[in-house]
Formats: sequence, structure tokens, C-alpha cells
Amino acid sequence: MRARTRIAALLGALALAATACTGGSDGDGDGGDGGVAAAETVRILAGSELADMEFLLERAADETGVRAEITRVGTLDATRMVVSGQADGAYDGVWLATNDYLRLHPEAAQRILTETSVMTSPVALGLRPEALDRLGWRPDDLTWSQVHEAAAAGDLTFGMTDPTRSNSGYSALISVTSALSGAQSALTADDVAGSAARLRELFAGQRLTSGSSGWLAEAFQQRDDVDALINYESVLLSLDRAGTADLEVARPLDGVVTARYPLTTLSSASPEAVEALRLLGAYLRGADAQHALTQETLRRPVSGEVAPADAIPQGQRRELPYPGSLDVADGLLDAYDGELRRPSRTLYVLDTSGSMAGDRLAALQDALRRLTGADNPAGQRFRDREEVTLIPFNDAVVSTDTWTVEAEGREDALAGIRSGVDGLVAEGETAVYASLIEAYELLAAEGAQDAFTSIVLMTDGENRDDVLAADFQTFHAALADEQRHVPVFTILFGDSDRAELQGIADLTGGELFDAVNGSLDDAFQEIRGYQ
Repeated sequence: MRARTRIAALLGALALAATACTGGSDGDGDGGDGGVAAAETVRILAGSELADMEFLLERAADETGVRAEITRVGTLDATRMVVSGQADGAYDGVWLATNDYLRLHPEAAQRILTETSVMTSPVALGLRPEALDRLGWRPDDLTWSQVHEAAAAGDLTFGMTDPTRSNSGYSALISVTSALSGAQSALTADDVAGSAARLRELFAGQRLTSGSSGWLAEAFQQRDDVDALINYESVLLSLDRAGTADLEVARPLDGVVTARYPLTTLSSASPEAVEALRLLGAYLRGADAQHALTQETLRRPVSGEVAPADAIPQGQRRELPYPGSLDVADGLLDAYDGELRRPSRTLYVLDTSGSMAGDRLAALQDALRRLTGADNPAGQRFRDREEVTLIPFNDAVVSTDTWTVEAEGREDALAGIRSGVDGLVAEGETAVYASLIEAYELLAAEGAQDAFTSIVLMTDGENRDDVLAADFQTFHAALADEQRHVPVFTILFGDSDRAELQGIADLTGGELFDAVNGSLDDAFQEIRGYQ
């Protein structure tokens, strides 16, 4: 599969000419498709953001007799599975924010049978009230051009999910690129190139990036130096309603991309599963379900009979089209990852104690080598302009080696990283906290950098050193703001202590990734969305 084809998922969300399900169910399991009886259970790959629909799926099971067995998966993985055929036979349907990126792949036509739009939510900007007042903006009159001007002047900072991992991030990227390029139709390669300078100025204001909306919201709550969030309207309104973040929500006048959440039946599904998904789609589009979903999730109903929840702003916005070709869609992602966003500064604090000998060390080396693949798609490799430091440790830090990946000399830098990875040796004990302290001291010595800076801690065991968690907590509390805001993304592996690693992640504003119940390779890949 081509590298760009494998990007498969960074899905913008916009208008989808969905095949709407019709009809209802009397709950007796008899289908409307030639008398085929509906399956009692359907297996659905669903985006993690749809966890808030669980209550409605439970009601649907009671009303229709169809239970949805949901597998939460990242959009990248779900789309890749559909395009490659890996989902055939394993799942009956897919439920993501949009299928627009998926449909750019020629393979998609034979994989999808029907699509039923269930609800909608446009990309929006959520601003702290004090930032709105300081800038003199009114939510109803705001434009992406104003956001660009404020960010370029250093007057606005914001958070946004990573477009190479997240539907909302890619939708936002399409929105701002369309608005700043002045495109009157679907984006072209010329539009992307012509707006690059303004996009770089806009993204200079980005202070938070993540692979998930949930972590982004938590990080935003902890940071008083970030003014705004770009995400789906429903996410922003829900944060405000829950008191997680005090936000004024604006849909920019110069255009938005909208998620339509199509419940999608795969061509490989059995006739019984097809009928069950038809019943489920019909139920979700019914008046009762539409009312419940807009009230509970603050998404917009697709039924004209149901009014949106009171918290949802009224009025229309220009709907911005999705890129018309796979080359343009992927080219926009490549440009963002390599040129437009702020660069990355990543420190890998890696356990090479004796317990890592053998298969564990080999798995670590394989996972890191994969990130050096220059032909890997955006979001699955070290980026241009990224500064990468390997800090292997056992009883103490073994070495500290740094490489900068640049467009010129990229292969030399990647070869250097591979050489450092190949040279890792497992021996000694495990000094977790002392090694983390050295990583932070290195950042402090370097001084402030204009980069997304993070630390990745991978260990397969518990701390065996005299420097303890309490010592690290005291050290961290005394750090300057620049270093204290650097998150540690911890990887649970081997026999490591979940509570210990969760405590480090919580203290630093990071996240824990599980390579015990998953793979080490997947953990390193998932972390890329947060760096």
C-alpha cells in the first residue's frame, strides 16, 4: 500500500451525501429486507469520541433488539482496516465522524454498502471569556482571518488535536487552510502552497497538541497560558456545560467543516447484520433518539422534526468542501506535519536495565526504528525540524545523544538515531526518578525553545533507586513554568508499576499508554499525536 494511502484516517468532517436509513422497528427482530431477521448483535468500529453515545445505544438495544458491540479505535486504525479489507468479517459496520477521507481511496467503494448520517457538529473555536474581552471579539462575528492575525501578533494562543491522528484536528486544518487561502471550491495543491506563510503564522500560536480531545481538554484546564481550543462545537459546548472549561463558542463566519457521523455498513456484513444496522440507523434517526442525542451530547440533530439543544448556537455558516483528491488531502497533512506546525522537541528516557535483556529490548529497538522510516506517513515518523534525544538509563543515565531531523540531511539524522537505538545494551538496575530529573535538567540548561516539548518514559520495572517519587515531586514543583509544563508520557511495559507511572503522568500533565495489554510499537505510535 502506498505510504499516503496508509495515512487513511485523518479525516476532516464535512457534508456527506449519506444514504439515509428509513423505516422503524417493532422490536421483534423481523427485518424489512426481504424478510431477513436482524442479527441480535452487530460489531462496530467506532471513534473514541462516540463514547458519549453509549446511553443511546443501550436504549436502542431495548427498543430494537439489536445490541451494538463497540470497539473503540482511532480513526487512523479504523480507516486503514476498512481500506485494507482487514475489517471484513471482523466487523459489520464503522461509525466515525466522517467517511470523506475514506472515500478518497479507490478501495473504499467496494468496502462500504450504506451510510446513514446520524447527527452533525461543525468545527468551532472555544475562547476563554477573558481572551475574548481582551481581543474585543464577538463570537457571532469572528473569522478565521481574525484568529490568524491575533496568533501572528502573539496575542492569541490555542490548542488543537493533531490532524494526522484526529478528525477534529484535520477538520480544523481544512477550515483554516480554506479560509486563509481564499479557496472558492475544494482545496488544491496551489491553495495549500499559497497559504503556507499565513498558516505558519497561525500555528505559531498553537501551544497544545494531542491525539485526543479528552486529553486536550484536561491539559487546557491546567494551563493558564492557553486562550482557546479548536475542536468540534459539541466538544466545546460540553466542556463549558460540565464546568471543565469556561468557554465562549464561535463558528467562524468564513467557513467550517462539519462532522456528520455516518453509521456505515460494510459490504462484507451478513444479511442479518445489514438488517440490524438498518434498524439501528432508523432508531437513531427517530425523533426520540434525535432529541436525546442533541440534549445529552450537544450535537445537532439531522431530523427536521427535532430542534437543537438550547445551548447550540443558531444560524448558518458556509460549509467548506473537503479536498477533492487523495494527493491534495495527504499533501495538506504532510505540509502541516513537516512545515506548518511548531517543531517538536522529544526526549526519550528509556529503561535499559538488566530486565530488558532479550525480547523486551528487541521490541523497544524495533518500535524506535519504525519512527525513523523516512517514507512512513505523516504522524508515524520523526518530523522534519524535530529534535530527538535518546536518554537510556539503568542505575543512572547511560548517555545523552541528540539529533535534529531536517529536510536537508534528514537521512544522516535518522541513521544516527538508528545507530543510537542499535547500540542500546540491557544491564544494571532501574533509576526511574533520577533519570527523569536529569531529562528536565537538560531542558532547563537548554533554555526556552519554540517547540512542542515532551518526555517519553518507558520502563519495564519499578524504581530501584534512592531517588523516590516524593523527591521527584519536590523537584518538579520547583521547576520554572517552561519546564513544569513539559508533559511526561509514560509507557506501561513488562513488570512496570501502573500506579507509579500513572502518578508521573498525572503530576506532569502527561498520559499513560499501555504496552502490556497492547504492543510497544502501538504505544510509541499513539504518543506521536501528543508531540
